[in-house]
Amino acid sequence: MNLIQNSLKLALLGSVCAATLIAAPVQAQQAPEEIVVTGIRRSLQDAADSKRRATNFTDSVYAEDIGKFPDLNLAEALNRIPGVQLTRDTSGEGVQISVRGLGPSFTKILLNGSQVAVASDGTTDSGNSNREVDLDMFPTELFTKLEVSKTPTAHQLEGGVAGTVDMRNARAFDNPGMHANVVAQGQYNDSSGKYSPRGAMIVSNTWGEKFGALLGVAGANVHYRTDGFETIGYTTPTISCAGCNTSQGVGFSFATTVPANAGQGLTPGAPVNLVQTSGLSLQQLSNSLWPRLARNAILDGTRDRASAVLALEFRPTDRLQFTLDILGAKANRNFNRLDMNLAQRNSNFTVPIGVQVDANNVVTHATLANAQFFLEARPYSEDVDFFNVNPGGTWWVNDWLKIQGQVNYGLSHFHRVANSYLFNTPLNSGLAVTLDNPAGADFPIVTPNQSLDNPNLGWQWNSIRVQSVRRSTTTRGTHWDGTVGDENGDNIKVGVAYDDALRTIKAYDNGTAANTFGQSAVPNSSLSQFLISGPADGLLGLSGQNPGYTRFVQPNYGKLDAATNLKFFSDSAPFVLSSATNTPSGAIREKNLGGYAEINGVAKFFDRDIRMNAGVRAIRTQQSITGPISINGVISSQTLDTSYNAYLPSFNAAVDLWKNVVLRLAGSRTMTRPNPNQMLPGTTFSDPSAQVANQGNPNLAPYYSDNADIGLEYYTGGSGYLAVNFFHKAINGFTVNQQVTRPFSDLGIPLSSLAQIQQDALLGRQGVNTLISVNTQVNIGQTLYLNGLELTVNQPLDFITKGLGFTGNYTHIDQSSTGTAAVATGLAKYAYNIGAYYENYGVSLRVTYNYLNGRVTATAPQNNVNVPLRTDPYGQIDMSVNYTLPWMENIQLTFNGINLNNERIRNTFGYDNAAYSVYYPGRQFIFGVRGKF
Repeated sequence: MNLIQNSLKLALLGSVCAATLIAAPVQAQQAPEEIVVTGIRRSLQDAADSKRRATNFTDSVYAEDIGKFPDLNLAEALNRIPGVQLTRDTSGEGVQISVRGLGPSFTKILLNGSQVAVASDGTTDSGNSNREVDLDMFPTELFTKLEVSKTPTAHQLEGGVAGTVDMRNARAFDNPGMHANVVAQGQYNDSSGKYSPRGAMIVSNTWGEKFGALLGVAGANVHYRTDGFETIGYTTPTISCAGCNTSQGVGFSFATTVPANAGQGLTPGAPVNLVQTSGLSLQQLSNSLWPRLARNAILDGTRDRASAVLALEFRPTDRLQFTLDILGAKANRNFNRLDMNLAQRNSNFTVPIGVQVDANNVVTHATLANAQFFLEARPYSEDVDFFNVNPGGTWWVNDWLKIQGQVNYGLSHFHRVANSYLFNTPLNSGLAVTLDNPAGADFPIVTPNQSLDNPNLGWQWNSIRVQSVRRSTTTRGTHWDGTVGDENGDNIKVGVAYDDALRTIKAYDNGTAANTFGQSAVPNSSLSQFLISGPADGLLGLSGQNPGYTRFVQPNYGKLDAATNLKFFSDSAPFVLSSATNTPSGAIREKNLGGYAEINGVAKFFDRDIRMNAGVRAIRTQQSITGPISINGVISSQTLDTSYNAYLPSFNAAVDLWKNVVLRLAGSRTMTRPNPNQMLPGTTFSDPSAQVANQGNPNLAPYYSDNADIGLEYYTGGSGYLAVNFFHKAINGFTVNQQVTRPFSDLGIPLSSLAQIQQDALLGRQGVNTLISVNTQVNIGQTLYLNGLELTVNQPLDFITKGLGFTGNYTHIDQSSTGTAAVATGLAKYAYNIGAYYENYGVSLRVTYNYLNGRVTATAPQNNVNVPLRTDPYGQIDMSVNYTLPWMENIQLTFNGINLNNERIRNTFGYDNAAYSVYYPGRQFIFGVRGKF
């Protein structure tokens, strides 16, 4: 059925293409005249020309296209390229990208051809610990070109199994002369109901052909609010009986005796007859799936960002050119995060009444007597900065020799403070809830019989959490290339590159001390004085369904922070092994020395040009991984070193079959280095005899992919073209947790660091030569196969009306593997973008629809239940309208609409009616003025 549906979609898209291409030759027969193309059509034409000129498989987005479309950052701009998939935050804003179905860590991100790293930790609760690069720090206004290389060439930096993205910032000679561009906008979010300012200014000048300078700044102070519902998964109750608990969740228990004040017609102190109260058999009830923490949630706050670029170009002679690019950014994010949890996990005090389940055992209706809620008040603040400097130069020594070189240095810091207050409702207070999960609902409806917005409900302390994390990245490198021969024809390129990258993560936690002091300073009897009515007016109003309750209490933060001396405990928090998002503390440093040789040329085959490119890249990688270890309560650090070599051949060919038809072929091997999180040492012993240890594996091998691509492109003139690409990837390097045997001396820790009983046990055997069973991640011999299709159509429709055009692309990917560990999670089977634009008479209009199919984001089991986590399909409509004032052509009025169809972000626990999380970021409207001077 899926194959039929996808074939129909391809047929429909193909019919649209055919209809538009029929008229294209008519344009070609008209008398030639010089036409200056601007705006959206100019950017699309630049992208088409760049794709046609390239020898390898590439797709690009150009400046006009970025600047005149409602892209909040570079991640969202890249999302319009076929094969690119966007990872969105709960706010709806794009943060990371994936290429051809593989996760963000499999794509190499470059800035002006050099590696780049940002210290921020990804989307909400994700805690980046792999090789992801967050792109929400980079505003579209400061960049002129984004290029995605889907097949490599030898001169490109290695590291992207899926592909390479190169971000090129604006420079003065992109548009010679004196220019000033100013953008002033307001942004309205219908979830928050508030307006936010955005703006940018870019000033550039060139002095003849010798010197150019550009200075650009962009900033935004955006107020976001996202309402949501979360469960953190589902689980089953623990019940003892024959045939019970076959689902294996067993995450909580029901009360065995009716609690005091349970109400609901129950007799306090009487034994609970679960069959009688629930209406289900014990076997049915034991396998019923309940939300672990069914909670309405709100995330409300601001995201401030300021970015600047300084680009200098110096061309002292026709054969000598120097560039200096300096990019900096700073962001601050402050959010009040609140959620009210129905406490089901680890509980043993509720009585189930009138329980109904569906065919998958998901609870669709129930009443819980003696229920308990707990409030999580989790405000957080984040500070991020980024700085990168990139000088470079090109010397055309003569007509057949060119030398290029560049140096790069980057530095980024991230600090997150996430201190939390948790309060419980009292047990035995008569509180009960009704849980309804009707068909077609986005989330279950939790309805309490008492108001949760009442500070005098009898709230009690649960805990105080004092947690923070500091992250930093440093990148430095230099790349040198030499081209011998005709740089636009037959030539040989050789080069060398050295890159040094360091990432550190340090987590801090002072919850124990803060709890001891805070709960004594503010006893339960006084808590009502520190609670106020919550801010969630109209909670989940954008969901279109009954939320169960619309308000709940929150702390008076200023008053409670002072009373519990929270700042003191936060500032003095000690170092710990792992952060609040379970990202481990540690550091990894990588030094990569690479060299390559590449041949480029043009050959004739039956009077047809064949542009070819073949080469090999050799890399030496040295890694130093440092992680904290805790032995007998004492934290120390352990550093393990490793190194390896890699050889990456590549071949690309573009054959001009006819005047407007290009056939492309490519074969290559690509690599992505292993997950640093799995390499951290972290050696621990859990048994007194020191027979079993747990340790990261610094010797993990990289992921390698053998790739084959074939594509056909038909260029219809101007920005119009139709492209069909097929690709195949065979990826190795996946890991599983496995137990291996090593002598104690190979673990990298001294014998004296163990407890005395463990030392005696080892000395009683063979001392440091004793063989130890070590649980660690190891590479396995399983292969993941990806087979994909990409279809792209860009076509002006001037034969219908001048200025009209169509854009569209479709990506289909199938995966298979030789084992269960080789799986690409988060891979959508298909995705597509469809857009139409009109540009004439001073009006520039563009509407697009972006669709990403549903996908598995984490494999089974989850919470000991044999189901995966899934993400629902996501489709978003965006629009941009620009109007150039006829009496002042350098002034343009702008209006952008984002997520006009109010799409939500939803994840499920195996089944469609088992919501894991759902968020409603709402629609955004950006309006303002753009001036060119």
